[in-house]
Amino acid sequence: MYSVASLMTPEAMQALLSCEPVSSRILISRFNFKGRKVTIIQCYAPTNAADIENKDEFYEQIQATVDRTPKRDMNILTGDLNAKFGMDNTDTDLIMGRHSAGERNENGEMFTKFYTFNDLVIGGIIFPHKTIHKTTWISPNGKAENQIDHV
Repeated sequence: MYSVASLMTPEAMQALLSCEPVSSRILISRFNFKGRKVTIIQCYAPTNAADIENKDEFYEQIQATVDRTPKRDMNILTGDLNAKFGMDNTDTDLIMGRHSAGERNENGEMFTKFYTFNDLVIGGIIFPHKTIHKTTWISPNGKAENQIDHV
């Protein structure tokens, strides 16, 4: 069984309006932040090696979650997306920069389509970073590095 959670400061707990697990992979929390409502969708996506049926089910759930968030809220989607977006932003330059590590994988392609459809921006790759700060995962043997967790 998979699970997703949020760790909050006491200040965030005071601002918390609601918190709802959508599934074992999706958690939605809504906050009142200085008069502005902020909805955070925390997710844990299937790995790139998962069956396409599992991926499609996840994307349907995440789309239904985004569809029901208040449009006036500042909406933030974050989590372990298991997606590599790569540096090629041809036809996607409005949602992503060229400052990613590696090559786009199948999950990266699916999430790029999802972000484009929902008019979201992949914030972690819009601005340049030093190479050492790009990767978010290193294999136990230290030989493979990936940038797979995004906001």
